[in-house]
Amino acid sequence: MRLRSDIFASALIRRAEAQGAVAMLRRRGAAEAGALFIKLDRLDGRTAIYGPAPQSEETPAGVDRLFARAHSSEWLDPAEAEARLKREIMFDPDLWIVEIEDREGRVFVDLAA
Repeated sequence: MRLRSDIFASALIRRAEAQGAVAMLRRRGAAEAGALFIKLDRLDGRTAIYGPAPQSEETPAGVDRLFARAHSSEWLDPAEAEARLKREIMFDPDLWIVEIEDREGRVFVDLAA
């Protein structure tokens, strides 16, 4: 059984903050099943967006959700990241957005290979 999106988002924020990052809920979506996107800001002009990994990825035992970078380049300009999030919201108005500010670039979720 998969964790509800609201519980997963809260746990992600706590995990990031416990390890010294700043994390906040930017957008609340559908509590039970809204897709979760993460905006990672390194505070140096580099930003990345992570979203749900393609469903073809097999989830390892003990992992609730897998994430993947939502763009081909390694980093985005912050304005590009915001434009990308706006497009995602237009496509799925029930999505969640968690923003993490971390100079080390840690995203605190399991990433697809």
